[in-house]
Amino acid sequence: MTQQGTSGLRTESIRRSETCAIATVRRVAAMLNLDQDVYGEGDRLPRGWQFILFGADTPRGALRGDGFPGLGVPLPDLGLPRLLLGGRRVQYFGDITIGETLQRESYVEKVSQKETANGPMAVVTIAHNLISEKVGPVLAETQTYLLMSAQTGARKMAEGQAVPPIADAAAVTPDDMLLFQYSALGFNSHRIHWDRAFACDTEGFPDLVVNGGLVTLLLTEHLRVKHGQSFSAFTAKHMSPFFASRPLYLVADAQDNAWMLRAFDDAGRLALEIEAVV
Repeated sequence: MTQQGTSGLRTESIRRSETCAIATVRRVAAMLNLDQDVYGEGDRLPRGWQFILFGADTPRGALRGDGFPGLGVPLPDLGLPRLLLGGRRVQYFGDITIGETLQRESYVEKVSQKETANGPMAVVTIAHNLISEKVGPVLAETQTYLLMSAQTGARKMAEGQAVPPIADAAAVTPDDMLLFQYSALGFNSHRIHWDRAFACDTEGFPDLVVNGGLVTLLLTEHLRVKHGQSFSAFTAKHMSPFFASRPLYLVADAQDNAWMLRAFDDAGRLALEIEAVV
C-alpha cells in the first residue's frame, strides 16, 4: 500500500444543537430489550448511547448515491462510491444528562488517499465534540471511514459453517428489524443496512451489512450490563463486516485497567476489537 496524498487540514466546523430527549433514550432501551422505565429526565445517559446525538440532517437530495448521510458533515467527493466504517475513538470528559441540550461540533479532520492492490482508497476521519451548556466538553469522538472504488462482487465472502459457541461468549443475531431500528435512531440512510438489492447486487455483499456502530453498541452494552463496568474511553477497530441474520459472538476480557472486547462472526473470524479504559 502506497500513500499518494494526505490533507491534514480540517474542514470548517458544522455546529448543531442536539437534545438528549428522554423519548429517544427510551427507544434505545426498547431496541436493546431493556426496561425503559428506569431512565428519566436528569439521569445519566449510558455511555455508548451517544450515537443518538450524531444523526445527520443532510437533505435527501444531497445524499451520496449509497445513501450515506455524512453524520453531520459532508464527505469529500473523491469519486469513490463504496464506504465502510474502519474505526472509532471515543473519550468521555463527563456524563451526558438525559433531557439536556448540547452543542455538537463536527468536521472532517483528515483525508488520506492511498493506492492498494484492489485500487484507490481514501481514509476519511470525522471528528465530533459534544459540549454541555452546564459543564462544558463531555465527549470527543472520531470516526474513520474507508472510501473505495466500485468492485461488484469483490466483498462476497465464502459461506462458512457456523462454529461452536466460543467459550464465555454471548451470542447475538442481528436481524433486519434490529438494523432498521438502529439506523432509524441514528437517522442513518446508508443503503447497505436496509436495501438488500443494493447491498448484494451493487456492493457485492452476501446480505445486508450490520451497522458497525450497532456492533460497537452491543459490545459496550455487554461490558455495561453483564460485567457492570463503565468506561472513560475506547478505541474500536473494524476488520471485516458482519451480515444480517447471522450470529455474532461477544467476548470481554479484563486486562489491568482496561477491557478487551471482541466480536467474532459466524465463521469464527475476529471482526471487531475494542479496547475500553475503565
